[in-house]
Amino acid sequence: MSRVKHLFAVVLAALMLCLLMPVAAFAEEASDGKMIVYAKLPSDWSDPHLWAWADDGTNAFDAWPGGEMEADSNNDGWYYCWIPETTNNIIISANDAAVQTSDYKLESKNAWVTVTDAENVEISYDAQTTGDLPEYVEKFKIHAQVPDDWQDVCLWAWSAPDGKNAFEAWPGKTMSKGEDGWYTASAPVWVNSIIVNGNSGDVQTEDISIDAAEVWVTVSEDGTSDFTYNDPNAPVAEDITVHVKAPADWSEPHLWAWSAPDGTNAFSSWPGEALQEGEDGWLTLSVPGWVNSIIVNGSDGSVQTSDLSVETGKDLWIVVSDAENAEVTYEAPAETVETAEAPAAESEPTVAAEPAETKSNAMPIVIVVVVVIAVVAGGVVISKKKK
Repeated sequence: MSRVKHLFAVVLAALMLCLLMPVAAFAEEASDGKMIVYAKLPSDWSDPHLWAWADDGTNAFDAWPGGEMEADSNNDGWYYCWIPETTNNIIISANDAAVQTSDYKLESKNAWVTVTDAENVEISYDAQTTGDLPEYVEKFKIHAQVPDDWQDVCLWAWSAPDGKNAFEAWPGKTMSKGEDGWYTASAPVWVNSIIVNGNSGDVQTEDISIDAAEVWVTVSEDGTSDFTYNDPNAPVAEDITVHVKAPADWSEPHLWAWSAPDGTNAFSSWPGEALQEGEDGWLTLSVPGWVNSIIVNGSDGSVQTSDLSVETGKDLWIVVSDAENAEVTYEAPAETVETAEAPAAESEPTVAAEPAETKSNAMPIVIVVVVVIAVVAGGVVISKKKK
């Protein structure tokens, strides 16, 4: 009898080990809700960025083109970026977003994306790189405006007073130049000291002590600098009112609004902000006056207009006939497309039904059986929780 009990205990231990193995594998893939996206790009794609969003429209980054992809020094030609695992819809762009892939939906786990060209992309969830994955490090952006004769602008960053450097060697990390003339690079949040330099490090600012927050540094001709934590390029304009008439079968109409081409969104996530009941049958919503692009959508964003380009700083009236037809004016139109709900079809008079016999209509009962194996000799009860 004891031999049977011993064999039974061994089998149970093996079974429990098998049940725990998938959990351990899953734990290896997870990284505090983050996933890494690797990309191998064509040789003529430079300065790659990753744009990512969740199915509910929540974006991983504040503005297009998204997060800067870092070159992996241990895997030539591969770039990477960490994103929340919920934001698993992606677009990879490069060359100041002049080239980009289509949008792709990933599984919520680490992915390796090989881009042959903009139309040909292959996705793998098996590691295509060697060595350990880079550690996730939270970063913040540093912007700099420098004299015109500064070339090859770089960022040097470190932590004082311990002297820990963010980058391997001087002059540091190359800063990317935007359309607005500002250079940008990212640094780890533990950085509190920076130098902006150019011309292979021959010209530079003094040491600048900063907080770990997005910062804009202005460099004068003599190398002196000033900085602010408020975006000097942030559009400033009074709010405007958008008036909308939408089709009657578009439930809960919403407004999505942004600034093109920089991609600054007026709302945090799709489908945007719900339109409110206004006067004379119009739906209304206030949006920032710098908005120049709008989408009207309904039914949880499942139906929508195309992108509507509008003038900034002016109140709008938008009449939506259907998803393909919308008219924008800057004054209330004299006549609008009828969008009221159609009258309900006439129904036949209700006839009272004879009382029916009461019957018992018990629904089938699904019984979940939990098997409990008791090892009497040891007085131990082992239970397995059904997943």
